[in-house]
Amino acid sequence: MPRRHIRVTGAAEAPLRAALRALRTELGVPDGFPADVLAEAEAAAKAPRLPGHDATDLPMFTIDPPTSTDLDQAMHLARRAGGGYRVHYAIADVAAFVTPGGAVDAEAHRRVLTLYFPDGKVPLHPAVLSEGAASLLPGEPRPALLWRIDLDADGRRVATDVRRALVRSRAKLDYAGVQRRIDDGTAEEPLALLREIGTLRERLERERGGISLNVPEQEIVEHGPGPGPGPGRGDGDGADQDYQLAYRAPLPADGWNAQISLLTGMAAADLMTAAGTGILRTLPTAPDGAVARLRRSARALGVDWPHHVSYADVVRSLDPREPRHAAFLEECTTLLRGAGYTVFTDGEVPTPAVHAAVADEYTHCTAPLRRLVDRYAGELCVAAVAGQEPPEWVRAALPALPDEMAAGARRAGTVERESIDVVEAALLSGRIGELFDAYVIDVKEREPAVGTVHLERPAVVARIEGGTAPLPLGEWLRVRLTQADPGRAKVLFAPA
Repeated sequence: MPRRHIRVTGAAEAPLRAALRALRTELGVPDGFPADVLAEAEAAAKAPRLPGHDATDLPMFTIDPPTSTDLDQAMHLARRAGGGYRVHYAIADVAAFVTPGGAVDAEAHRRVLTLYFPDGKVPLHPAVLSEGAASLLPGEPRPALLWRIDLDADGRRVATDVRRALVRSRAKLDYAGVQRRIDDGTAEEPLALLREIGTLRERLERERGGISLNVPEQEIVEHGPGPGPGPGRGDGDGADQDYQLAYRAPLPADGWNAQISLLTGMAAADLMTAAGTGILRTLPTAPDGAVARLRRSARALGVDWPHHVSYADVVRSLDPREPRHAAFLEECTTLLRGAGYTVFTDGEVPTPAVHAAVADEYTHCTAPLRRLVDRYAGELCVAAVAGQEPPEWVRAALPALPDEMAAGARRAGTVERESIDVVEAALLSGRIGELFDAYVIDVKEREPAVGTVHLERPAVVARIEGGTAPLPLGEWLRVRLTQADPGRAKVLFAPA
């Protein structure tokens, strides 16, 4: 899970865009696909391996950001005649287009994950597949892995099936539109049920001790010159800056939609553990030291966290639209950094096998256009339901997948961290020497004059050093910006 979502808008030749292009070069991020990969993808797009089962009569829909075209999932929700609910969840069948051992497959193993920069993405698969023939675009028949999950009246899973099928989405919806339709009562039942089912699943998540983080998205918007805030005010509102920072807090619909994906990942984990072969997404319980650090951050940000209140309960009490709460939610993602993948074969299910944030066995299987491991998890589940052995190409790849995914995650983490540095430096560029109000959210144990501060406005998290006295952890501090140059120097503050 990324620590912070950042999106930038503005002209292609603007300084921030140029700095981000330079960052791609510095990190060795692929620029386009090799010719043999593109040729193979083009051929596969014209002749996919189509399934025998036709489910195009299901009026499915997708929910994604408005500009997304790499659509992994489509759904249809209904009430069951005897009570409860039926969830149909279609996942793009990437294996219908990718030949094991072929050029597209080899390139996907090199890339592992789609990389997200603030101004664009570097995809896992060529666009002719990920944004075209394999994407669940509206009005187009597409091969998919079609999950059918039956729930009882409380939202608990009672039956699971998954098979290859041809599906056709009827509509491409976005989160704001979905929220509006549900709130004003204009949503038809298959969409209206998203709130009903999502709310039930959230209740079950609380019961089992799981937690979902609603981390806001930051947006950096370029704007023109104008009157500024004046020297030393540091309030982040001046139009003399090149960039302005804003937050987009997740909507309830974001969470309800995420619950459908979580439901499917948990169902997939159960299928694989029952079959004795699989790959789980695992996360150990956070060590006491990490939780203690998070409690210090809570105090620093003014978040009320009584000792008798659990981490999960305090997170649920937060409002991501409130800047201090948003900052704390970003800090909460540090407890997810021990996540990895665990392979098991021949019935030897690992112990423990649980993902601590999900509070259950879980796997990644719902985003194969953007994440390599999901293609393999999907194949394992289809084989498990059919009572068959997994394909040999799947079994052969399993042992190496955890290390491949770990390397991909490290690369994605570097992209994210470096992108944040560039964006924040661009946001503060030209303001060297200005004063800001900040919270001290972390102090180095062996260097108490070095640590991390979170500015209230603009919402920037950065290193602080240069003082002689220990930093006052959990307290306000007036700080001075000492460096900020996108592409050359990370943001750095010193005590004022």
